[in-house]
Amino acid sequence: MELYINGIGTLGPGLAGWAGSRAVLAGESPLCEAAPPEPSASVLPPNEQRRSSETVRWALHVAQEAMQQAEADARDVASVFASSDGETGVLDRLCTALATPQRTMSPTLFHHSVHNAASGYWGIATGSQQSSTVLACYDSSFCAALLEAAAYVQIEERPVLLVAYDLPPPPPLYAARPLRGGFAAALLLTRTPAPHNLAQLDLALSDDLSENATSMDDAGLEVIRSGNQAARSLPLLAAIARQCVTLVRLEYLEDQHLVIRVMPC
Repeated sequence: MELYINGIGTLGPGLAGWAGSRAVLAGESPLCEAAPPEPSASVLPPNEQRRSSETVRWALHVAQEAMQQAEADARDVASVFASSDGETGVLDRLCTALATPQRTMSPTLFHHSVHNAASGYWGIATGSQQSSTVLACYDSSFCAALLEAAAYVQIEERPVLLVAYDLPPPPPLYAARPLRGGFAAALLLTRTPAPHNLAQLDLALSDDLSENATSMDDAGLEVIRSGNQAARSLPLLAAIARQCVTLVRLEYLEDQHLVIRVMPC
């Protein structure tokens, strides 16, 4: 499947925004492992901003950046949201409330517990009534979402916004799912060339595992990549940043890789 990238959003340690991340991912600037800034969900109305969870704000922050970069209208764009764990912070608070004698449940908290919370808030913020898919595939969530988005782009011939995001869960959930840090990335994908194209992608699945999946040359970036499923997108983002023809192999299933040929535009 061939498709094009029109906009990118990033948020993570030392990778706050595509403009600043591009030189780091291309190896032109060192990674500054500072904590990322507080995500902005300025696209949301004030009431929804106050109600939104941290996970929602991370997702909408990068989604908004990708759309603004591409100068696209969100009302014309379908979306695919991917999170391996969803709202673990909300889940922890719900379980804590259920463990008390009163078992008092906040309606707002319960409202945030669903896996499609970020997608729902994106629809509220943008007024988009286009199709929105929300999925989880553990550590393969980014690859699964990229395949889902690419298939939609090809079949429906419409642009698709892909948003992948995950935050470390609070204890005691962290012991079972020790994500090292938060990360979120967004890609606006189209089927045809456009003035804002950043790269062309050619996707294929491969059963040949004789070659290792692509990792990051920088040790700090590799820690981020291996510590969060959404950051599994980093080898692809680095290939786009370098602006040269590159073959990227991402771990998908136990017996498959997603192979991406990245070509500059």
